[in-house]
Amino acid sequence: MVSLGAESVSGLLSGCNSTKKMGASRFITPYEQSPLPYRFDALEDVIDAQTMEIHYSKHAAGYAKNLADAMAAENADRNQPLETLLRKISGFSSKMRNNAGGHYNHEMFWQCMRPKKSGNSASGKLLAAIEKKYSSFSSFKNTFTESGKTRFGSGWVWLVKDDKDELAMGSTANQDNPLMDSKGVEIKGLPLLCLDVWEHAYYLKYQQKRADYINNWWDLVNWDYVQSRYENV
Repeated sequence: MVSLGAESVSGLLSGCNSTKKMGASRFITPYEQSPLPYRFDALEDVIDAQTMEIHYSKHAAGYAKNLADAMAAENADRNQPLETLLRKISGFSSKMRNNAGGHYNHEMFWQCMRPKKSGNSASGKLLAAIEKKYSSFSSFKNTFTESGKTRFGSGWVWLVKDDKDELAMGSTANQDNPLMDSKGVEIKGLPLLCLDVWEHAYYLKYQQKRADYINNWWDLVNWDYVQSRYENV
């Protein structure tokens, strides 16, 4: 497990209006649901349009609504970035934890994908860092894929930057994510890439074949976005 110290996280995520350490403001997640950056059918034939519509309009929208309810009920400060709330989530209710995590995770997940691109691969500084850490891009993909396949039950797979500015990889259960200070979060760091392995993300097309979903998903990864996060957060 990779540990990210509170002081390091605080320094990297401090300041709602500051872009010096967080990078571009688009990396600060809004509390409201953002428009999907592509049409529901744009990710065919890897993710079908019906799955995307239900996932975005029902599941993700539900997390955003329930997050707003929890924020109001618990008098949480909406002037702080959602990222800041997540790193002290242990001080809030399970409703806040589940829905703040669910909203953040989905908002990032949409950005981590784009219409299918064959031969899709990382490049530049990110690719160099991946090859340094995992020997090769192929080895990295295999390790990430295996983490998704073996995640028991529902959850997410993550590539993060740890407190030493090095890459780390792992998965979290349910709607947890690596920013959270809660016990049981198995990997800590600043998220760069995420994959949803809840059944509602793939079941209509793939049924129980999660491995097929993950293998095909690599053609959708928006490496330009992941590279931007790597260089700016």
